[in-house]
Amino acid sequence: MTRHLNYLWPGPALGLIPLFIFIGAGGSGAALYLMRLAMFNPDVCWDKKNNPEPWNKLAPTDQYKFYSVNVDYSKLKKDRPDF
Repeated sequence: MTRHLNYLWPGPALGLIPLFIFIGAGGSGAALYLMRLAMFNPDVCWDKKNNPEPWNKLAPTDQYKFYSVNVDYSKLKKDRPDF
């Protein structure tokens, strides 16, 4: 009986499931990071007619980096003029 049911057990293909999980998680993380860069990075301008220079509207206390190690953005002084 068990000899006839061997074709139902996936065998070595079962070991590929973690590979697909990690590849899927990595691809999803990369897609989310690219979406974050496209939406929140001041260097990217989607509407050049209404906002040609989006980096001028950032205050010095705005943190747009993904991770900053030693900079406390809330204590920075304003060093540029208003536009």
